[in-house]
Amino acid sequence: MEQLTGVTIGAIDLAAWAPQALEVQAVAFGLTPEEVAVRLHIVGRHAQQPGVIAFGAMSGGRLVGFGYGMPNQREHWWSTVIEPYLSARGHADWLDDVFAVTELHVLPEFQGQGVGSRLIRLLCEGSGLERSILSAIDAETPARRLYRSLGYRDLARAVRFPATDRLYAVMGARLPLRGA
Repeated sequence: MEQLTGVTIGAIDLAAWAPQALEVQAVAFGLTPEEVAVRLHIVGRHAQQPGVIAFGAMSGGRLVGFGYGMPNQREHWWSTVIEPYLSARGHADWLDDVFAVTELHVLPEFQGQGVGSRLIRLLCEGSGLERSILSAIDAETPARRLYRSLGYRDLARAVRFPATDRLYAVMGARLPLRGA
């Protein structure tokens, strides 16, 4: 366990903590109850994947942030969506031998305090891989600024995922992350 100001960060059992994690994600990412229900099923499936790593940030006995990821597999849905965008930009190799940060969310009142940075560092340090990849909303957001500060760079932009109008960027970084 690691202690930040009023926040303790440690490994969590993703399947057991999925409902609380989705509550955090719903607030941090603005999800509807219907989207939470769909994502709860997805997180449950991800929790069974080989090599999945999950960390939670606790404050006052409640989950205030979480992140999880796993070694990327080309046959995973996410990879099949981003592959054409990466290939078009000469970055298809970023789908192999890379740790995919699947989700990283922190409640708004705990953002800007180093919680997200510590969560992503712990995830990537525990991966045993030399690179990390993730997707983020393709806008100048605090999340994108955080990822850039850690060494992530854009590999593809204006990426479209099914069932959303939001555009995403796919970002990659060499590990260890900058400043680690």
